[in-house]
Amino acid sequence: MLSAEERERFARQLVLRGVGEAGQGRLKDGRVLVVGAGGLGSAACFYLAAAGVGTLGVVDFDRVTLSNLNRQILHTPADLGRPKTDSAARRLTDLNPALEVIQYPEQLTPERAAEMAAAYDLVVECSDTFETKFLVNGACVQTGTPLVWASVLAWEGQMSVVLPGRGPCYRCLFPPAFDPGGAPTAREVGILGAVAGTMGALEAVEAVKVLLGVGNPLVGRLLVWDGWAGTFEEVSFAPQPGCPACGGGAG
Repeated sequence: MLSAEERERFARQLVLRGVGEAGQGRLKDGRVLVVGAGGLGSAACFYLAAAGVGTLGVVDFDRVTLSNLNRQILHTPADLGRPKTDSAARRLTDLNPALEVIQYPEQLTPERAAEMAAAYDLVVECSDTFETKFLVNGACVQTGTPLVWASVLAWEGQMSVVLPGRGPCYRCLFPPAFDPGGAPTAREVGILGAVAGTMGALEAVEAVKVLLGVGNPLVGRLLVWDGWAGTFEEVSFAPQPGCPACGGGAG
């Protein structure tokens, strides 16, 4: 049951198709793990907290630096030197005092990634490295936990949704011979903060859809946004035989 205060807070959301009071209750009971409290994670966390998700786990081993502040809107100059999970928890509970934030200020390992994924209803992957994305994808496939992921660079972003056993996984996009070391980095080519914010907000939309079991999640569909050109493109992709994570099985 929702309280009178909750009905007022979420009034514009309760009237949405696919939400209602029952859906809002599911969000309140929902547990979402966000991996990365940077540019993507800032927007995703803010909108999940604002939507009324009851528990957010936040994973990030970094501390806030000045160069983070152009895009990582969870953090302010007063947070410089603090663990990102700490400043994230402060800002998110300021926005929604009923939110429970569980902090994981640690570097992920395969064992911990699987342990964390199994403890949540859904994982939102917001890191900035292929290695972490592969690790989180593998943990979600192993535990059967839904995954929403996105990546950004310069003026561009892309994202998709993984429902283990019901379509391709993140690793299906990359052949076993793929070398992450050859890809450009944000340090080399830069990133516009609003690009990370846009894709993080879209991750929150997909996460809410998956939690509520509504709409058409981006399963087997890669959404590509070119902010420079102002265009969105959708690319379909299928499970790949021999995928190192899911083996190409779609259930």
